[in-house]
Amino acid sequence: MAGFFHVLAVGPLSNRLRGSETPCVTQLESARRIHPAWWVAAVTFLALVGAAGFRAVPGVLMNPLHDEFGWSISTISLAAAVNMALYGLTAPFAAALMERFGIRPVVTAALVVVAAGSGLTVFMTASWQLILCWGVLVGLGTGSMALALVATVTGRWFVARRGLVSGVLTAGGAAGGLVFLPLVSQLAEAYGWRPAALAVAFTALAVAPLVMWLLRDRPRDLGVAPYGGTPADDVDPVRSGAGRLAVRALVTAARTKGFWYLAAGMMICGATTMGLIQPHFIPAAHDHGMPQTVAAGLLALVGIFDVAGTIASGWLTDRVDPRYLLLVYYVLRGLSLLALPALFGPDIQANMVAFIVFYGLDWVATIPPTMALCRELFGAAAPVVFGWVFASHQVGAAAMALGAGIVRDELGAYDAAWYVGGAICVVAGFLSLLVRKRVPKNGALVGT
Repeated sequence: MAGFFHVLAVGPLSNRLRGSETPCVTQLESARRIHPAWWVAAVTFLALVGAAGFRAVPGVLMNPLHDEFGWSISTISLAAAVNMALYGLTAPFAAALMERFGIRPVVTAALVVVAAGSGLTVFMTASWQLILCWGVLVGLGTGSMALALVATVTGRWFVARRGLVSGVLTAGGAAGGLVFLPLVSQLAEAYGWRPAALAVAFTALAVAPLVMWLLRDRPRDLGVAPYGGTPADDVDPVRSGAGRLAVRALVTAARTKGFWYLAAGMMICGATTMGLIQPHFIPAAHDHGMPQTVAAGLLALVGIFDVAGTIASGWLTDRVDPRYLLLVYYVLRGLSLLALPALFGPDIQANMVAFIVFYGLDWVATIPPTMALCRELFGAAAPVVFGWVFASHQVGAAAMALGAGIVRDELGAYDAAWYVGGAICVVAGFLSLLVRKRVPKNGALVGT
């Protein structure tokens, strides 16, 4: 913390050096023990973890809500699908709002909306209220802190280590919810689902003061250059209307083949993680006699290994062609899903543990290389364009969340959903190879 306040103290000096030679700025920054970019990354990580908690709750509360209200799995899955769709569709507009108004106010407001949505669920008596609170409010709130936030923070604050930092932040957003699962499951089993929902609401709300205190919009706000860069890398914010900026980025990016290949891959990624495993793994395991708390513990292990896998993927993204990474990630994920139906049982076996470890390592390892390809294809517009790419991720998640619920209600088992997920993952891997990388000039959209 001393390093952070030291940065504040020397800020004016850095401002005077803004026009000086790059070595002077570099020497000044190297004299600091901690570059403020790392503080911004740390509080962003906490915000993503706090917001992720409630997104993971559907899988834990699906059976309790079914037992108390008699709602079908399809109805509860619909609420989860609305949540996931809005989570993704909000992202590009949130990225544009961050350009227009700054990161801090957008993230703070989003955390409050998440807390309100999750807290209000304790008063619901009808399924439409579940869709409103769980689906709409929490979907909008978490969407405002989706991976577009990761792209914005890494794009503004980091030149060096972008892949690594994007991996760490992505892991926080994805793993946060999964790590919450054992606690939420224990609370739901011991005290009912309402205290569990409130606990997640308070967690998200508790992060808001930290965001107000530590999160800053741009390096220039503290009189420094981005980490590993120069003041010239701290580009001016876009002050046009957020809606126009988001739509213009989509229209321009949609003219390139690379955008559609990335969007299709991300749609399949979302379908086979947040849409399939996250809400349906616990009820599927319960169908085979596994206690709900045990299944929740397995998903928590996915979250733990996801941290390692996504950080490693970020490290690899700085060194290996992102297209080849995506090919490997998707194909191996598909093969593991095809094997999953044979692994379920009342007890934890070694082969199920192996699946959990692998799926954790691969959970969102696709995000750092996809972000890297967006930066290479779309330059300065990458955060907003990635918001749209991530929107496709959540559209796929929403479709699979609802579809898998219907499969379970109609066929009495999830097997068909696992097989479809495995097959489309293989398709996503080969779509990734079709992306042709070109280095943008002057932030122009030049993807092919």
